[in-house]
Amino acid sequence: MYDPEELDAIREAKESWESGTYGETVDRFGERKESFTTDTGGQEVDPLYTPADIADHDYRGDLGNPGEEPYTRGVYSTMHRGRLWTMRQYAGMGTAAETNERFNYLIDQGSSGLSMAFDLPTQMGYDSDAAMAEGEVGRSGVAIDTLDDFETVFDGIPLDEVSTSMTINAPAAVLLAMYVAMGDKQGVPRAQLRGTIQNDIMKEYIARNLYIYPPEPSMRLITDIFEFCAAETPSFNTISISGYHIREAGSTAAQEVAFTLGNGIQYVQAAIDAGLDVDEFAPQLSFFFNAHNNIFEEAAKFRAARRMWATIMEERFDAQNPKSKQLKFHTQTGGSTLTAQQIENNVVRVAYQALAAVLGGTQSLHTNGKDEALALPTEKSVRTALRTQQILAHESGAADTIDPLAGSYYVENLTDGIEEDAFEILEEVDRRGGMLEAVKSQWVQRQIQDVAFERQQEIEDGERVIVGVNEFEVDEEPEMDLEEVDPEQEQNQRERLEEVKAERDSDAVDDALTSLREAAQGSENVMPHIVDAVKAYATVQEVSDVLRDEFGEYKPGR
Repeated sequence: MYDPEELDAIREAKESWESGTYGETVDRFGERKESFTTDTGGQEVDPLYTPADIADHDYRGDLGNPGEEPYTRGVYSTMHRGRLWTMRQYAGMGTAAETNERFNYLIDQGSSGLSMAFDLPTQMGYDSDAAMAEGEVGRSGVAIDTLDDFETVFDGIPLDEVSTSMTINAPAAVLLAMYVAMGDKQGVPRAQLRGTIQNDIMKEYIARNLYIYPPEPSMRLITDIFEFCAAETPSFNTISISGYHIREAGSTAAQEVAFTLGNGIQYVQAAIDAGLDVDEFAPQLSFFFNAHNNIFEEAAKFRAARRMWATIMEERFDAQNPKSKQLKFHTQTGGSTLTAQQIENNVVRVAYQALAAVLGGTQSLHTNGKDEALALPTEKSVRTALRTQQILAHESGAADTIDPLAGSYYVENLTDGIEEDAFEILEEVDRRGGMLEAVKSQWVQRQIQDVAFERQQEIEDGERVIVGVNEFEVDEEPEMDLEEVDPEQEQNQRERLEEVKAERDSDAVDDALTSLREAAQGSENVMPHIVDAVKAYATVQEVSDVLRDEFGEYKPGR
């Protein structure tokens, strides 16, 4: 981008500045701290960046134009000038009826996509009447036992007009089947169903621990979903390969990218090994990243991830379809950055994190409610979170031009640095036999835990300032109106489930579950059988238990 003589002159000028103008001031007054690093401490931050810091950049090879390889500047040619990101707000309120009410409220307030949270029993493949579910029904999201609950959740919501994201992993096949069944009931052609299932079991083994089956049969379920959706629901994203929870567990930005793309590599290879064509299923892959407080590091992270995925898909898997190389992603603001102290400060944190996601070119965005460090968000805090996105879209100017940070010496240097660090991590993963083996050996988990420990130590020692927590504290906190779950809801949900079981055709349920068991025992795709089972009102646990019997349950270290 610059000729060698000009770069030499720039370097000399910087050296002169460092020893003169800058150096003399530092000698006299010092700086705020001894060293500056990016938010996670992944990279040292220099006082000044110049063209010499990106001297090796090739504009077309490293940046290109939006909608063209290597997609650093965005996967679509018009990006947010043509269409704003999908504004999703995470919701799942105890019962199906309450969730339907919240969904309709969000749509009325201008949300352009729904994001569905499930309670812990549903995420673990248990019904509300299971002993394991006691005390947890409807607590962290909506309780879903049968298709009857889904019918209530989406009552009055046309599935051909909305996009729905479902945060579900181990029993993802069951909830996807319910969504397909709901579409069939509404008369919506399957090809018109739009949305995403998270369906990312690798990150469960790494960070969240909400798994059911061992890795190998879990991968089989995922590839069955890939195959089924490629044929039946081509507009539905079959997986949301998630770095969000990896970052929540304490990783650096580079680790988030590396381990997320490493999981993506594992899924793509598993699908190819199962006989699927990469260009048939890869366009339906999507990703899910976290957005933390350092605006420049986060925007650079998203840009680096796009460029890396294009390289990976071309060089590792010989993908030919341009859509197979496009990393499309959803972003959620950082839950782990929210504080219970001075929770009004969380509104500011969320706004900056949302700005980073938009500057980084996200395809959809969820902004956390300010009170989510304490409870499920109230209707008021959800509205404020949604308004944050709308103000960002319509008043800030951040969406008016594509990749506005491109060309910044600092941001381009950060982008290159994250890419370099992430590829180094992926090389180590390859040496360890791939992500599945690296996770089984707990190597990935240890890398994240080490960083999390260091960051917490920095906070406790006062080296890392968290406003309102270890600096700028106040003695009293205002009382908050927090969302609460009615304890009677659990009993009501159990009674509802009992009624459905009493009214359904038990023979049809038994036949569907028997067919599912036979498919699971062989190599037939299980998804059509799961769709048949949920249409007969088989429960989440009944379907999951058939697969538990055939696949077993995962026990770490065994």
